[in-house]
Amino acid sequence: MTVGANGKPLLLIVDDDLLIVDTLDYLLEEDFQIGRAASRPEAMAWLKSQASAPAIALVDLGLPPCPHRPDEGFLLISELLAGAPKMSIVVLSGQNDSANARHARALGAVDFVAKPASPEALRKLLLRLLSIDNEPTVDELPLMGHSPPMQKLRMQLRQYADTPFPVLIEGESGSGKELAAVALHRLSSRRNQPYLTLNCAAIAPTLVEAALFGHARGAFTGATGARAGYFEEASDGTLLLDEIGELPPELQPKLLRVLENGEYQRVGETQVRQSRARIIAASNRDLKQEVRASRFRADLYHRLSVFTISVPPLRELGEDRLRLLEYFRQQIAHQFKQPGFALSPASEKLWMTYSFPGNVRELRNIVIRLATHHAGQTVEPAALAEEFDPAADTTPVPQQGRETLVNHAIEQMALQGEHFKLDKLLLRWEGAYIEGARRLAKGNMSQAAKLLGIQRTTLYNRLEVLAREGLASPEDEPHR
Repeated sequence: MTVGANGKPLLLIVDDDLLIVDTLDYLLEEDFQIGRAASRPEAMAWLKSQASAPAIALVDLGLPPCPHRPDEGFLLISELLAGAPKMSIVVLSGQNDSANARHARALGAVDFVAKPASPEALRKLLLRLLSIDNEPTVDELPLMGHSPPMQKLRMQLRQYADTPFPVLIEGESGSGKELAAVALHRLSSRRNQPYLTLNCAAIAPTLVEAALFGHARGAFTGATGARAGYFEEASDGTLLLDEIGELPPELQPKLLRVLENGEYQRVGETQVRQSRARIIAASNRDLKQEVRASRFRADLYHRLSVFTISVPPLRELGEDRLRLLEYFRQQIAHQFKQPGFALSPASEKLWMTYSFPGNVRELRNIVIRLATHHAGQTVEPAALAEEFDPAADTTPVPQQGRETLVNHAIEQMALQGEHFKLDKLLLRWEGAYIEGARRLAKGNMSQAAKLLGIQRTTLYNRLEVLAREGLASPEDEPHR
């Protein structure tokens, strides 16, 4: 838990109504150390000035320059969570129609409280959120699950864990990129060395260089002593550069130098130091697009993406969404020390149609709210639907993309003037899986067979059948 200088949990209040902020400050100062901001830019500047992020933020949706619209509040929720993913955000707003509340929660807010609010109820909610463990076990979450995307992710983590080269982890906000990075570290021979994280979106651009490389005494105003940076403190361990797409352009050449030869200098020093840390970078941006837009150096991108891992969005994980529901349901019930809730069969079906635009973070927040409001009860579809973002796509999500694959294959057959034949469709499907396994195994047929769960001789036989049916070229058929 993040605490302030007085030993109390740090709470950020963002509201342009000074009377409301003063009142909340007075009511909550016994339990929290309060930070204040009246706008989105002011809130982000305050966050970047802090040594560590607050445990909780109270955010109004109607902020300047458009206080009668929720847009600034929605944007602030996303920016706060990009800079401090473990922060719990509670929306306290007069713009309390159902659509606004549901969209705010989908963006990552844990709860929505309408103004005017009961001070004591608000205080109890905030203290309750502090009691929730925000550090899920990396061995279980989100790497749990049996869906093909999760099996592929676990396989990639094992393959890349012990290489000395950088790894780029891509994925949507809330999908679990940092947990994948921790898994890479724990699976490597560096597991007993330091593991450090620098969120490039959570620190002022003028401070990033000193944070990364350290600084000498007197290097800038306020540098009263020399200090090591993240590269130095990581030593022989792992350094995660989270939200790497936010790295200022002027610092990108210096990071590139470290990646190329391990050399860096503290700010204000001429001595060249050597880094031995293994670098992992993470981003929810499309860095290729950032390169094309000249916002990110192409040479730095290629250095960082020696290996690339894509953390799948929750909507592609099929029944793993139910496994995550059960994991969080048990975890929250244990922490709240109260009976859990259950979903009716109809609610389970509704759960499986929702696309979870906020990914695992959104799912967890939904479970927290259901545990709070429906302890020991069965949740019916009407109550569950109130937790979903009305702007999200709620059409049924194909389990592991199978329907999409089938439809694509049928369309391809139609384009080729063929009548639909199930046997041929299944062979094409089989060929796609075999080709994928061979690529992952880099042509090693024994390893490819192991990935497919079949014997090596069976794999050769399958390839021969595919070749006879014209679904594999002769040169693709390996020699036994």
